[in-house]
Amino acid sequence: MPKLPRITGEELLAVLEKEGFRRVRRHGSHLQVKKYVNDRKITFPVPVHRGKILKPGTLKGILRKAEITVDRLIELL
Repeated sequence: MPKLPRITGEELLAVLEKEGFRRVRRHGSHLQVKKYVNDRKITFPVPVHRGKILKPGTLKGILRKAEITVDRLIELL
């Protein structure tokens, strides 16, 4: 398995949008994204602190919720 890349919240949002997620709302420095998959809604917040790298645990948690592998993330970057 490849190493988890160090990316910002803005870069992650671009990847999520390529995977079909939509920005739903903004609350402070966090954006809520949403996608429907087989009659089930996937929704979660993404921290977007300008220029700051996401912590590895935060990135892993978002990828798990979005059902995106590290390989797929790297491919979409």
